[in-house]
Amino acid sequence: MFNPKRLALARMRRRMSAKALAELSGITADTLSRLEKGHRAPEEGTVAKLASALGYPSEFFFGEDPADVNHESVSFRSFSKMSAKEKDAAISAGSLGLQLSAWAEKRFNFPKPDLPDLSYERNAEDAAAHARQYWGIGERPIGNMIGLLESKGVRVLSLSEDTANVNAFSFWRDGIPYVFLNNFKTPESSIFDAAHELGHLLMHNKGDLRGDRLLEREADSFASSFLIPLNDLKAQVTRPITSSRIIAAKGRWRVSAFALLYRLYRSGIVPTEHQYRSLCIDLSRRGYRSAEPVGIVREVSTVWKQVFAALWSDRVTKADVAKELLIPLDELEGLVANMMSDLTRPEGRSLRIV
Repeated sequence: MFNPKRLALARMRRRMSAKALAELSGITADTLSRLEKGHRAPEEGTVAKLASALGYPSEFFFGEDPADVNHESVSFRSFSKMSAKEKDAAISAGSLGLQLSAWAEKRFNFPKPDLPDLSYERNAEDAAAHARQYWGIGERPIGNMIGLLESKGVRVLSLSEDTANVNAFSFWRDGIPYVFLNNFKTPESSIFDAAHELGHLLMHNKGDLRGDRLLEREADSFASSFLIPLNDLKAQVTRPITSSRIIAAKGRWRVSAFALLYRLYRSGIVPTEHQYRSLCIDLSRRGYRSAEPVGIVREVSTVWKQVFAALWSDRVTKADVAKELLIPLDELEGLVANMMSDLTRPEGRSLRIV
């Protein structure tokens, strides 16, 4: 039977208003409203019109209910500039990501979640230290943040939103932690976003996370402390602190110049607000406000690269997977965009096929 929830999801993924979709499909707005509310079944030919307008296969609209993402449990990395359409599109991507993840986990053994519950901890720096201790990381830099998350059972997927307004979000579902990263920004920013979302998963795994600025600040503090341990920072960055010294040092922790400067300031190594602001101005002048002229290579997923390499060795393509999931190929590619450097070259299977 026709599933109205799938129609609503596809419309939100395409960031279309009901009025715009009705016009593009050649049906009335009232008809579309009734279809989305499940008040009527579509007439012959209507589904084909909707599918064509949305770029989704007709079969998509006859599947079971899409995986539900609890809005209250979703923590967005950025929400101040996010429009309702952007938020709905991102959460709809989360639903498709859950579908892809469930499909893959029926065929491969993914790492089981191994995250400490730090919901009792209100000091973000202490929480970061506890997480490092739990995983036996010590105070060394994190060589691959996505790889660390995946090794601890976090399902990491991509967002193809093409906007900086939606950086990342995370949530727990059925005991599994998920992180969605928007790689629209620099590789350094994506690493910080991943650490920020880890802070939410560990510290804020209970209750309503919508729009709480205090929790966002705590997650930022966790990310800064987790990526740049204080003792390592003090040992590596010596005074006087200059922009050139920050740019030279930031690669050790794979963070942006501004993230490192802020950590130096909050740690008291940059002692005054005047010096902090002066360094901000100088870094901006040198092009580091929204970019990293001296940057790093973007991190990629180990798990998804292995999944698709294993599938490719069995001559299963991304198009085959999208067809089985009843979703457009562009939606599948968006979920793993920038997560793999090369999907066409088979590699060793460290993920065991079920």
